[in-house]
Amino acid sequence: MKKTYSKNKNKQKDPFKDLVLDAEEQELENAFARGEFKSVGNLEKRREELAEMAKNTLAKNKRINIRMREQDLIEIKKKAEEHGLPYQTLISTILHHFARGKVDIVL
Repeated sequence: MKKTYSKNKNKQKDPFKDLVLDAEEQELENAFARGEFKSVGNLEKRREELAEMAKNTLAKNKRINIRMREQDLIEIKKKAEEHGLPYQTLISTILHHFARGKVDIVL
């Protein structure tokens, strides 16, 4: 039996050839092409800082009960779903930003 070899045997297929980006992905690609992303100096140190921040963000050690208007809760749940978050996480995030002075209340 005679073996035949193809010239393209070792040529790898480009996995990105037919890739279609959504709008958000395309914007990231464009920003990268414009040079808007900068490399961090000490990657290992930055990775440790981010891991510590994530740990502190996720550490929820206090439980509260709150009474609120049912319609407000319905709207919060809708907004949380739009952002792909559990509604309690959205509420916690809003309260966290308020506590840190990142959000103001306008009455």
